[in-house]
Amino acid sequence: MSTVIFFIAAIGAITGAIGVIVLANPFYSVLALVGHLISLAALFLLLRAEFVAAAQVIVYAGAVMVLYVFVVSYVGNDASPVGQGPSRAATLGAFACGIALVVELFIAVLGSGLQAIGTDGAPYAVGFGTPEAIGKLLLTRFLAPFEIASYLLLVAAVGAVTLARRRHGLDEGVEGDPPTVSVMDLLRPRPVGTGTMAEAGGRVEVGEP
Repeated sequence: MSTVIFFIAAIGAITGAIGVIVLANPFYSVLALVGHLISLAALFLLLRAEFVAAAQVIVYAGAVMVLYVFVVSYVGNDASPVGQGPSRAATLGAFACGIALVVELFIAVLGSGLQAIGTDGAPYAVGFGTPEAIGKLLLTRFLAPFEIASYLLLVAAVGAVTLARRRHGLDEGVEGDPPTVSVMDLLRPRPVGTGTMAEAGGRVEVGEP
């Protein structure tokens, strides 16, 4: 049964990842990313990493994806491109880096996979994947990557504010210029018919003391 679940989750993860970069509609790309994250959560469950699987569903496929949906809905398809298009050298460099990353991942996956053929896999350690073990790792060994991830989230929040300003959602001076009062305004006589509530109600004639 675990083998069937593994292949279903693996196919879902690969299909979702491909859908993120292939689909033209950004809303469908976000939905494909949700499916990819849920498939990864199933793979983590097979590895007995319950905490990481729950974080995949609650944090990433839940909260973060809701933010992505809001951003995609706000920006829409008619948003003007930011900056200039990449040059030919930059495009070739991006493709070269992508190919190098794919080759590295294939070497790592195939190398570890070939070594695991004919064995029972990695042994299961008691306490692996529990909140206590994850908390110790995040606050000791992986403290720097954990803090860097928080800074990345801050950069994403600043980027969302920048997009909002580009679409004139947070322009300065929306409420108008603040009123100014000078000394001469205080020395001038009060205009006729303005001032007290009694005058506004018509109970005091204009000109009466």
